[in-house]
Amino acid sequence: MTSGMRNTRSWILEYVPTEQRQIDPLMGWTGSGDTSRQVRLRFDSQEAAVEYAERNGLAYTVETLHKRRANVRPMGYGGNFAHKRRGSWTH
Repeated sequence: MTSGMRNTRSWILEYVPTEQRQIDPLMGWTGSGDTSRQVRLRFDSQEAAVEYAERNGLAYTVETLHKRRANVRPMGYGGNFAHKRRGSWTH
């Protein structure tokens, strides 16, 4: 599994679902009449997200993530295709 660091610096505002999902009896699809579940707003900073929530009268909670350390491995997966590779291909 690969987990990148792209798009991890922004703050996201997600609405709390107001309606439970239901299974359609004919097709078996899961659906809901709650369209706010589809909305995700991105902000550049925590202050901007909090200001938006307060300005629009939204109750909010701020969840901060743990700090991730860089996953840089010398001669990782890209090393398999390096021009300076000395060993034989071992798959």
